[in-house]
Amino acid sequence: MIIFIFSGKFKLNMQAVAFAPGHITGFFKAEVGPKDPEHKGSIGAGFCIKEGVTTKVKITSSDRPEFKITVSGYKSDNTQVSEFVVREFFKIVKENYFLDIEHKTTIPVGYGLGSSGAVALSLAFALNKALGTNLSRTKIGQIAHNAEIHCKTGLGTVLSSYHGGFEIRTKHGAPGIGSLQKIHTDYSAIVICFSPISTKQFIKSELSKINGLGGKMVTRLLESRDQMEFLDMSLEFAKYVHVITPKMQQVIDDLAHHGFKSGVAMFGETIFTLVPKSKESQVVRILEKYNAMVIKTEIDKSGARVS
Repeated sequence: MIIFIFSGKFKLNMQAVAFAPGHITGFFKAEVGPKDPEHKGSIGAGFCIKEGVTTKVKITSSDRPEFKITVSGYKSDNTQVSEFVVREFFKIVKENYFLDIEHKTTIPVGYGLGSSGAVALSLAFALNKALGTNLSRTKIGQIAHNAEIHCKTGLGTVLSSYHGGFEIRTKHGAPGIGSLQKIHTDYSAIVICFSPISTKQFIKSELSKINGLGGKMVTRLLESRDQMEFLDMSLEFAKYVHVITPKMQQVIDDLAHHGFKSGVAMFGETIFTLVPKSKESQVVRILEKYNAMVIKTEIDKSGARVS
């Protein structure tokens, strides 16, 4: 049963659930110069996956603004992105509430699958519904984007996860400012994850190397709109920024030997490929022998949404 409590101009809906898909970036060009966080971000290309983060929010009245965050599934000790989003909503509602927040994460954290962006987006959508703040979809996306920029956990993931699909990001920035074009695909994504990489550290140390090549690749992919060329570009980009470890190279070579192109997720020790459904089992058999996490999934074409 849903209970509505009217308080001022807000209609309090005692609980809500929202989902945001994970996202894999194959290559990008960062734009971190603007002072306004909503204009920071990246152009580039990647795709959303069916796995992601489901966030449930329960709300009760309280003497002061408080919250509790729990995480199930793939866990992370770092809740800074969630805390940023919560603080933004506390600024909006003014009244005091206790927020019981539960993130259920079906993507591993730190492997280049967009977990931080999915956490921020799913929480922002759930809070907007539960608190009855009636923000526009665009404003909800901007709060999530600003959380990632502030916490230095990503640059373009929120824009991508917000829209869903296989995309080319053509203008950097938060939803409502950044823009993208979608590429149609019916291919499945198969991913193998070895170890996490700190996005924050990589953004800090490798940005100058990244930007020249990433911008050119966006232009090329806009012309071809070819998913196999996207895989080639992702691999070229990963080689250029020196993120391919020996075991990653072994997987890349093995897939190539069997006729499958692959790319590298930014940022994680993670290889991915896009294949027709008829080839899924063959690729999974190739990857299973590497004693690592293998995820077989599909492209999520819907983006972030309230459940």
